Amino acid sequence: MRKLAFAGLAAIAAAALTTTGLASAADPPAASLVQVTNFGANPGALAMYTYTPAGLETGRPVVVALHGCTQSAADYYAHSGWPALADRWRFEVVFPQQSTANNSMKCFNWFSTADDTRGNGEAASVKSMVDKAVADHGSDTSRVFVTGLSAGGGMTADLLAAYPDVFAGGGINAGLPAQCATSVTEATNCQQNDQHLSPAQWAAKATAQYPGYGGPWPRVAIWQGTGDYTVYPVNGTELRDQWTAVHGVSQTPSSTQSLPGGTTLTNYADKVQLYSIAGMGHGTAVDPGTGTTQCGSTGAYFLAGICSSYYTGVFWGLDKGSGSTTTAAPPTTTTTSAPPSGTCVNASNYAHTQAGRAHQSGGQTYANGSNQAMGLWNTFTTHALKETSPGYWVLADGQC
Repeated sequence: MRKLAFAGLAAIAAAALTTTGLASAADPPAASLVQVTNFGANPGALAMYTYTPAGLETGRPVVVALHGCTQSAADYYAHSGWPALADRWRFEVVFPQQSTANNSMKCFNWFSTADDTRGNGEAASVKSMVDKAVADHGSDTSRVFVTGLSAGGGMTADLLAAYPDVFAGGGINAGLPAQCATSVTEATNCQQNDQHLSPAQWAAKATAQYPGYGGPWPRVAIWQGTGDYTVYPVNGTELRDQWTAVHGVSQTPSSTQSLPGGTTLTNYADKVQLYSIAGMGHGTAVDPGTGTTQCGSTGAYFLAGICSSYYTGVFWGLDKGSGSTTTAAPPTTTTTSAPPSGTCVNASNYAHTQAGRAHQSGGQTYANGSNQAMGLWNTFTTHALKETSPGYWVLADGQC
């Protein structure tokens, strides 16, 4: 019975983000998290919470942080590390909160055009929260940022596409490309499968959300665990394709860096960064401690390894005090200026799985890391696979 119960819980945790994307957890004490009522138009029926460092000066940035399914503003406040960084770097944090009335599992509705498009639903409510924070604290409207986990990450991508004139940057943790889905069925497919779209096609989904907008576009940090089988790693690649194409830069990295926690950072012209964390499952990466690069605390879907909030904040330039969001790259252990060549292997699907480059399920083969579908698990079906970061393999037919 114990084994059956555990198996049932595991199945629930792996379900679609439209319903049960994150395991349920009790909300921690709100502490200095404060609810703000009457913040303006609220067509998405969301709640607004804020964290304001004592004596916050005018002209400071704003960070919007979106929780994952079954979570709350208090949960993201307690574990993400953003409040401590707000104290250090002096900025306001806005924590929108979903309700069970909108979504039974408190997921932000990143897959619904009634909620994730400009001027509509939950997206419009978040915009009202930004306006309220700016009005209350005289914030710098050129330095407003948004980040989120899981369904919150999907909504983050949608907000960046819908309001590129509002957000200077985004941080997408285990999230999905902007406008990947417009229904629950499509949402599940997006979470688990390669959509086989070109970078230009992905970019068109984003740029169509605000017709006529000419830029500048938000800078985007993408965080993805290679062992995530709730939002599969291919979403990290698709997000990379989408936002590099929006910026008009190459999908070939301009540099690569090794960071703590088995993290490989690939940088794309300082416009887009992809952080691939070897072996990490579904969640926001944190690194509890008092070191300069550490922040956050572990909890349900807050996973120890590296403080994603710190590195995202540095990428946005929050540590620079004021002015441009352009900033030097975070501290690294290894840096190369040339794109990585990567190991490229052409072999049968059976040989790929035997060598640890792929895995099989139900007789079908999938590349490790990207989880791209490779067809039948046998010695007759062959593909080329390329390792773009440790343990992360992508289809590379015709390239080796």
